[in-house]
Amino acid sequence: MIEVNGKTRTFGLIGNPVEHTMSPMIHNTLAESMGHNMIYVPLRVAQGQLENAVKGAYGLNLPGLNVTVPYKQDVIPYLADIDPIAEKIGAVNTLVRTEGGYKGYNTDMSGLRRAMENDGVSASDTDVIILGAGGAGRMVAFLCASGGAKRVYLLNRSADKAVRIAEEVNTGLETDCVVPMPLGDYKELLKGDKRYLVIQSTSIGLFPDVDKTAIEDTDFYRHVSAGYDLIYNPWETKFMRLTREAGAPAYNGLKMLLYQAVEAFELWNDCKVSEESALDMYEKLQAGMRK
Repeated sequence: MIEVNGKTRTFGLIGNPVEHTMSPMIHNTLAESMGHNMIYVPLRVAQGQLENAVKGAYGLNLPGLNVTVPYKQDVIPYLADIDPIAEKIGAVNTLVRTEGGYKGYNTDMSGLRRAMENDGVSASDTDVIILGAGGAGRMVAFLCASGGAKRVYLLNRSADKAVRIAEEVNTGLETDCVVPMPLGDYKELLKGDKRYLVIQSTSIGLFPDVDKTAIEDTDFYRHVSAGYDLIYNPWETKFMRLTREAGAPAYNGLKMLLYQAVEAFELWNDCKVSEESALDMYEKLQAGMRK
């Protein structure tokens, strides 16, 4: 049980909505197990109040914050500094207090990388399909392109958005491997027996709309070598189910959630969370989702 006293450091998650976040469970459990006198709370920030929230948190001496939708890009103008990787990605999910303001980091990308490594999945020397060109899709495109993927096909309903993100990632990494495509043109990729690592980065299939997925065509899933869905609620999305029914492994986003939180925790506390502690936390998250 966390004992709150005059030396307790307060951290939080700013976003809208934040009511269903699992981040407090992760951070407060890690804090208790590792003996850090801190507490982590969700902080709902209304539209138009982001600048006030960041300034207020700094004024209240909060050592760090997480940032979730819809503010991962919007928060950048209110930072004193930004990590080079987060700047290239164009999104921030972790703030660390510095002299004069907060410095922004992106632990989503490194969290996904660690999750994929833990599951034995790699984008290196692989053709990748990313479903969705929102903020998460942009981060995944950057991860795969910087991680040695052969080709990264960025599919989105709005082709213009996919084109813009592909240009930004290709320019930032001095490559041409990211290829934008309208989502409806996915059949162009299904020639022969070619197979892809597919990463689902849209919100389609998120609870309660569990019977939906970005591509319903079962033929598509016969070309998936491994499927990663950034959604973790429900535990098995329709995208994952169709991938598994076609004979390929499929994973959800819970380990990414875990590892992005672990890396934020390490930044805030200047410590190292052991892999044993991280996987123990993963078991607790799984148990929490089953309740």
